[in-house]
Amino acid sequence: MTQPDGAVTLDLGYAETGRIEKAFTGSWRVEAKPIWLTLKSQSGVAGQPLVMELRADRNVGLSPEAAQPQLSSVIRVRWQPPGSSVSTTSVWTVQARRYALSGQVQWPALSGTDAAAAPDDVQPAAAGAGGETVIVKYRSAAVARAVAQAVAQPVDSRPDGNKTGGDTESVPSDLSAAQRQAALESAGRWQQQAGQVAGRLGGQTLVAGAADPQALAALLRRDPAVEYAVVSAPLSSQQAAETGSPSGASPQEALAQPVVPGDEYAPLQWAYRTLGYGGVWRDMEAGGYTRPVTVAVLDSGVRYDHPDLQGQLLTGAEGALDVLGFAPAATGQAAYDNGDGDGADRDPTDPAFAGRTPHSHGTHVSGIIAARWGQQAVGNPKWSTSGVVGASYRAPVRILPVRVIDAAGKTDVAQVVAGIRYAAGQAVTLDGQTFRSPAPVQVMNLSLGGQISAAEAQPMCDAVAEARAAGVLVVAAAGNYYGASQVYPAACPAALAVGSVTLSGGSAPRHSEFSNRFAEVALSAPGGTALGNTYNGGILNEQPAPDQIFSTDWDYAKNEPRYAYQAGTSQAAPQVSALAALLLSKGVTTGPDDTAARLTTTATDLGTPGRDEYFGYGMINPAAALGAPAVSAAPGFSLQSDRGQSYQPPLDAQGRFTAYLGAGNFTLRGGIDRSGNGLAGEYGEAGAQVSGTLSAEQPEVQLAPLVIR
Repeated sequence: MTQPDGAVTLDLGYAETGRIEKAFTGSWRVEAKPIWLTLKSQSGVAGQPLVMELRADRNVGLSPEAAQPQLSSVIRVRWQPPGSSVSTTSVWTVQARRYALSGQVQWPALSGTDAAAAPDDVQPAAAGAGGETVIVKYRSAAVARAVAQAVAQPVDSRPDGNKTGGDTESVPSDLSAAQRQAALESAGRWQQQAGQVAGRLGGQTLVAGAADPQALAALLRRDPAVEYAVVSAPLSSQQAAETGSPSGASPQEALAQPVVPGDEYAPLQWAYRTLGYGGVWRDMEAGGYTRPVTVAVLDSGVRYDHPDLQGQLLTGAEGALDVLGFAPAATGQAAYDNGDGDGADRDPTDPAFAGRTPHSHGTHVSGIIAARWGQQAVGNPKWSTSGVVGASYRAPVRILPVRVIDAAGKTDVAQVVAGIRYAAGQAVTLDGQTFRSPAPVQVMNLSLGGQISAAEAQPMCDAVAEARAAGVLVVAAAGNYYGASQVYPAACPAALAVGSVTLSGGSAPRHSEFSNRFAEVALSAPGGTALGNTYNGGILNEQPAPDQIFSTDWDYAKNEPRYAYQAGTSQAAPQVSALAALLLSKGVTTGPDDTAARLTTTATDLGTPGRDEYFGYGMINPAAALGAPAVSAAPGFSLQSDRGQSYQPPLDAQGRFTAYLGAGNFTLRGGIDRSGNGLAGEYGEAGAQVSGTLSAEQPEVQLAPLVIR
C-alpha cells in the first residue's frame, strides 16, 4: 500500500494552477488550506489515487503596501488506509510568487509665477578659491582614525626619531596587524608632503592641508588603503540676478483654509474628509448657498426627538407622512402592525416596538445629510451637546421624512411606490385617505431595495420615472448582497444607483465588499465596510474606530438618542443625495438631469478607467462639483485594480516602486490634490494615469513613468 505521507512541496512559481498526485489505496480529505488557494476536490475514496488540482488567487490577502512577493502556506491532509480506524495527517507546503508591477512617479518641479527669472540673466557668482585642501576617503574607518592620530603626532616629539614614516607608538593598539601596517604606510605618505589633518567628514574621510595639495592627492591616490583622494574643487552659488516679474504675472493663488467641524464626534466622520468637504464648507461660509432644497428620505421614519436633528426635519403639518398600513387580525388573515399601532398618517416617527431592529435606519440616513452643527440643547447631561455634523452645514437643506419601512426593517413595492409618488407631489390614497404633499421635493433618497425581477420592479420604475419627469432626482442604494445581481429600485432607468466605497489604508478608497455591482451603478460614495475589523477612520473611547459611517441614531432599549456606526449602500446613497441638494442650493444646477450630469462628470474615476460596475463613473467629488476653493497643493498617487481594490506601494527616493499583486488590470493615478482629501488627480486637478495587466503569461510588467505636471 502506498500512503500519501511523503513530504510534498509544490512551488507554483508564476503559474495559476498546479497539481499534486499521490498513488495509494486509502481515503483522504483536506482539513485545512490557505485562503488564497481553491481546490477542485477536497476528498477522495479508497481505491482511487489522490489527485489534487489547485488554483492560486494572488489578490487574496494583499496589504495596502502590496509588498509581499511570495505566498507560502500548507495544506493539511488526513488519510486513512482501507479497513483501518487509524488515520494520519500529512502537511504539504504550497508556494506561489506574486506578479510584479513596477513603475515610477515623477513629481512636478516646484514653480511659481512670482519666482520666474529670465535665462539670460542667470550668472553664477564668482567661484571661491578652492584647491587648498585634499579630501581623502579611506576604505576602513579604523585605518582613517589611525592615520589621523599618527599624522597629528609632531615629528620632533616622536620617541623613535622617525622623520618620514608613521609613528608606531601613535597607532591605536586595537587594530589588526594588517590595519596597523596600512595606517603606518599611509601616514608616511602624508608626512612626505607635510600634510596635516584639517578636518573630518565622517568616519572614513579626512580633510588634509598641505603646501602642495595636488602633489599630496597624487601620492595618496597610489595608497591601496585609500578609496579616493581629490583636491577640494571650487564651487559658487547659482543664484540668478534679480529681475522684475514678467508682465502680467501675479503670485500663485493662496490656498483656502479648510473648515474643520468642532462637534464632538466629527473626527469619526471620515467620509466627509474622504470627499474633501473642508473646502466645500469654506465655500459655504462665503455665501452663495441660498436656495432652499428639500430632500425626501423614504425610510423607516425618523426620531424627531433627536437633538442633533432639531429643526432639520419637516413635520407632519409641513408634509411628512407615514404610508404604512395597519391590519388587525381577521379570519384567515394575520394581523399586521408596522410598529406604531396605526395606519397611514402624518406621523413618520420610527417607533419603539417589540422585536424591532436595534437601529433607527431613517434617523441615521437623515443625519448624514442634515445633522446640526454646533451646540444643542440636550435633556440629559450624559448626552453629547454637539454630536455629529451633516454635509449640508449652512445650506438651507431640510429633510421630508416619508416612512415606508416598518419597525422590523421590511417593506414592499406597493408601499415604496406610494412613498415615491407622494414625495414627488402626486396624490396617493391610503386607508381611504388621500394625501398630497404641500412640499414637493427636489431630491429623493431611497436607502432600500431588493433582488427582484425587472417585471416585479416595474411599478417602482414607473414611479421613479414619473418623479424624474416631475423634477425630482431619485437616488437609490445599489444593495448589500455581496454579488453582481441587479437591485431595484436602483437599477430602474431613471434612478441614480449608488455603490459603496470604504477606506483602504492607502490614499484611494476601495470597493466595499458587500456593495452590489451591476451595469446600472452610476456613482459610489463612502458607505464603510461590514467587516468591522479595519480601523483607518478614527479613535473612539481610546480604541481604534471601525471603518463605518457614524451618524445620528436611537437607543430603543433606553429610549434615548445616541450616535452609532452603520455600514451599507444605505449610508452611501445619502452622501450623493446631500451633494445633489448642495448643487441645487448653490445654483450650480437647476434640475434632475443637469444635477445627475454634474455628479457623474466630476466624479473621481476609480478602478478600471471609465465607467465600471464597481464604482460607476466614480466616487462623488463635492469640491469639484461645487467649484470649492483649493485647500491643498500636495502631489500624490494611488494604484487601483479592476476588482475595486486600492494599494499604496512605498516609493524610493527616485519615485520608483514595485507592487506584488495578483492577476488583473491595474491603473496608476497621480496628480495634485486640491481638495485636501489625500486623493490626487481628481476632476479639476492636474492628473495623469498609466495602466498595465498582470497574468501568468505576463507576470512582470514595467509601467511607463507617471509624469505629474
